[in-house]
Amino acid sequence: MNIIITGATGYVGEGTLLELLKVEQVEKVLSVSRKPSGITHAKLEEYIVDDFMKLEAGDKHFEGYDAVFFIAGITSVGTPRDAYLRISQEIPLHFASIMPAKENMTFIYLSGAGTSASGKQYWQQVKSKTEAEIQTMGYKRTFALRPAIMRWSRGQKRIQAMQYAFIVFYPLLRLLGQANSMREVALSQLTLTRDGYHKHAITPCDITTLAKRF
Repeated sequence: MNIIITGATGYVGEGTLLELLKVEQVEKVLSVSRKPSGITHAKLEEYIVDDFMKLEAGDKHFEGYDAVFFIAGITSVGTPRDAYLRISQEIPLHFASIMPAKENMTFIYLSGAGTSASGKQYWQQVKSKTEAEIQTMGYKRTFALRPAIMRWSRGQKRIQAMQYAFIVFYPLLRLLGQANSMREVALSQLTLTRDGYHKHAITPCDITTLAKRF
């Protein structure tokens, strides 16, 4: 499989990228980002862009891929609403709109546990609308990945302070179905690309199940 990934300079994106590069069935990965990931690998190509909103349909960089794993994002904590809306909705929707041969591609959007159109928090509503809009764009398959706590990969450098704080609770959260490894996050998306799934919104328990199927 050939995969496009965004967000490789963030926590989830870096972990997912590192795991994808280990998978034999992954032939090529294109990382689209505003700055280099710092990762070097024979399978990895990087496309550095200063503004995702300036990307246009017909860009040759995006031809020949099976899926987009759109992982770029930002926390809603401390982020002004207009900035959060741009990063969590306007940019992913624009990126999804310009991909070629959508009918042959899978698009997976990193959402979050608790996303809901009827949620009281702003981020829940924004991500829910983004999920729904992507579904209308003509892709072969679309999924909203809704993880909770994720354990970092070996060799990962961009580890958030929150992850260190939660790691002591990882075994318990795992038992409660609210935690995944980065390897599971990566493998689950590959399974979704290859096989599809009966649900659009992918929970932490689904991530575990899908990873085992790859």
